Amino acid sequence: MSKLLEITQEQNVPIARILVQEANLSHAGQLKDELIAALDRYGNSVLVDFGGVNYVDSSFLGALVSSLKYAVSKKLDIAVLNPNKDISDLFALIRLDKVFKIYLDKEEALTKYRK
Repeated sequence: MSKLLEITQEQNVPIARILVQEANLSHAGQLKDELIAALDRYGNSVLVDFGGVNYVDSSFLGALVSSLKYAVSKKLDIAVLNPNKDISDLFALIRLDKVFKIYLDKEEALTKYRK
């Protein structure tokens, strides 16, 4: 199975870029596994880059929420970076914009999360 996330670090902040355009049920479990592994590996909050994602479904968002619960238990965070307008609107519609910090500007996010 190929990786779902490409993780790089900028200013000691892990950025997990989603490598699929359609983030759906078939990727949900893998997202959770890879995000939890990144949180454990880096011991820092993770920015999830939605820049290349055109579509996301509820199961994928559920895995993202589940990963956030794990992060919070470790006193870490998961934030969303670069969602397109449709995905931003979806986050707002289902009020996930109240749960996740959403950044359109990477520099702003890095300033918030760098250690």
